[in-house]
Amino acid sequence: MKKFAEIFRNMSFTKLFLANFTSQMGSTIGLTAFMFFLLDRFSSQPAYATITELMYSLPMLAVFFLIGVLADRMDRQKIAVYCDWISAALSLALIAAIYIGWMPLVFAALFLRSAVQKFFFPAEHGMVQGILKKEDYTTAAGLNQLVMSLFMLFGNGLGVLAYWSIGIYGAILVDTLSFIISALLIQKTVVPHEARLPNGTHSLKDLNLKLVLRDFKHGFMYVMSSKLLFALIVGFFIFGIVNGGFSVMPIFILKYKLAPETYEEYSIVVGLVFGIGVLIGSFIASLLSQKIKLYHLISIGLLISGSFTALASLPNNIYLFLGLLFISALALPLINIGIGGWLPSIIDPKMMGRVQGLISPLNMFSHSLTLAFIAYSFPSILTIEMLYWIVGGCLAIVGVFYMMVLPRLAEANETAVNEATVEQGI
Repeated sequence: MKKFAEIFRNMSFTKLFLANFTSQMGSTIGLTAFMFFLLDRFSSQPAYATITELMYSLPMLAVFFLIGVLADRMDRQKIAVYCDWISAALSLALIAAIYIGWMPLVFAALFLRSAVQKFFFPAEHGMVQGILKKEDYTTAAGLNQLVMSLFMLFGNGLGVLAYWSIGIYGAILVDTLSFIISALLIQKTVVPHEARLPNGTHSLKDLNLKLVLRDFKHGFMYVMSSKLLFALIVGFFIFGIVNGGFSVMPIFILKYKLAPETYEEYSIVVGLVFGIGVLIGSFIASLLSQKIKLYHLISIGLLISGSFTALASLPNNIYLFLGLLFISALALPLINIGIGGWLPSIIDPKMMGRVQGLISPLNMFSHSLTLAFIAYSFPSILTIEMLYWIVGGCLAIVGVFYMMVLPRLAEANETAVNEATVEQGI
């Protein structure tokens, strides 16, 4: 807790942290409410709920080659601000599309809003890396994990409550307000010039196709030249499969197996149990990150979470299901804090945008493939139990892979850094 208090004394970080929180809230409440709106209105067509998640992930594949280059070449602060203002405007457009009632227009508005939001996080991560000291990265990752756990704890519940109390239009208006607050916070943040523009000043006129492709290639080659970074990024492809599955699996197992008549109410309980598990796990992981190597933290988290995710498919009793899900959630912060605290320390600040521009599309590509596969195969080919086996198995496989390769690669990377430091000193 002392480290959390110290990092919040940095007012630039505090404002960016709050902006990230409100921007995520703007994505979560309305999207959750919209999913329940679809399940109510089109209960015999579960594919619509999956398509909604696709409209969140698929846009990354349309803009992936731009987001990292812009975050490294343009003013990161302006990018984040514009993303929030445009997302607020597109939220209003989404309300209009729902009112008209033509589903292709609704999904188009969701697609565009999601595409704009993809530019936010590489820019925001780059600014955070530039305003923190290296020893604060793991603490910042712990705080981000706490935010994630709060959304898991209250996100579904807030979305459902918003849908029940103020309707789908009111829920999306909450989204709009959240984006506006985030934009105002970032505008008020004092960000050092080198954190906003790590590669110097450029204008949009400079960003021709040749430069964009060249910078994207440099980012790709930078990742490929580091075996450690490449190994971590390979895992993000599997994490995309996991995220894609988890985005719909809890609702599906409730609606089609455990609580068909009361799945909406129980979805709040699942969110609470999962969120409490992640919240407690965040404190445990923050303490463990100071005592054990981050690669051990990541591997242990993957193995525990994967095993209990697969086991959660077996019970027909909802309370036993919740118990297994709680243990799975408890281990997730070990993964997120381990990776989140490690990556900024091994990535050159001038390359952060382009590396994030590779990680995010790889993650979203597998996320989208998973959702498309679920939309096609569930429930005609895959059962809900099989979905849990696939997701749990993926987590466990990555855990074994990381356990085998990360210690050796981390040691080699540390040796290379030390040698480079000595050479520069000479």
